[in-house]
Amino acid sequence: MTSPFAADARTPVELLHAYLRGGSPSVDPAAPLVTFYDDATGERVELSARTFDNWVAKTANLLQDELNAGPGDRAALLLPAHWQSAVWLLACWSVGVAAVPGGDPAAADLVVSGPDGLEAAQACEGERVALALRPLGGRFPQRPDGFLDYAAEVPGQGDRFAPYSPVTPDAPALETLVDGLPLKLTGDQTVQLAREGATRLGVDTGDRVLSTLSYDDWAGLEAGLLAPLAAGASVVLCRNSEGLSAEQWEKRVESERVTLRLG
Repeated sequence: MTSPFAADARTPVELLHAYLRGGSPSVDPAAPLVTFYDDATGERVELSARTFDNWVAKTANLLQDELNAGPGDRAALLLPAHWQSAVWLLACWSVGVAAVPGGDPAAADLVVSGPDGLEAAQACEGERVALALRPLGGRFPQRPDGFLDYAAEVPGQGDRFAPYSPVTPDAPALETLVDGLPLKLTGDQTVQLAREGATRLGVDTGDRVLSTLSYDDWAGLEAGLLAPLAAGASVVLCRNSEGLSAEQWEKRVESERVTLRLG
């Protein structure tokens, strides 16, 4: 990249705001920002920057007003690389909550879990939120005991969000792993590493980046969300795609106009 996208951004949320402003001639807030495939169910979801921001705002309002979360809190996110996981990451950063993908629920102030993590999530003594991860953002057929059903709670939340406490760039934002070693980042550090990752991976403004990597470590977060966000690119997340043939991959890359494939 010749110049950083949204060069003045110091938190990941400010990168999203740059999309909404059309921070580059190559960035259209109405164009796809996050596209998601689940090849186990046949689901495909496409969210523009505006639609994605609306989900982030609603989720941030749920965090702040219903779950009483705020700066200094830590959220364990027991979630796969999924469009709703990306929403939760940006919602945490909107409120000032440190996101801990794959983190220990017992050491977190709240936990957000998909169906596969519900048993482990019960170790959290704080608020617990369950995501069914069903097509079209559907609810659980029966709400898990001891959990809020995200799909039932989020629609009624406000479409605009304003934090009660300012979110500062030097506040804790992300706890993740690099080569199995723990890494703790502020918002500013998250943005700086994402920019460095975009340069290293060759992600440029307007690119379409396809990722099959997990969100449980920095490599997956970088490829599947943060580097594209920092570069002014968009992302295509593919889950349960191990069985796709070379021909199917070729068709997807062509149909989604993918310019870079990671994982």
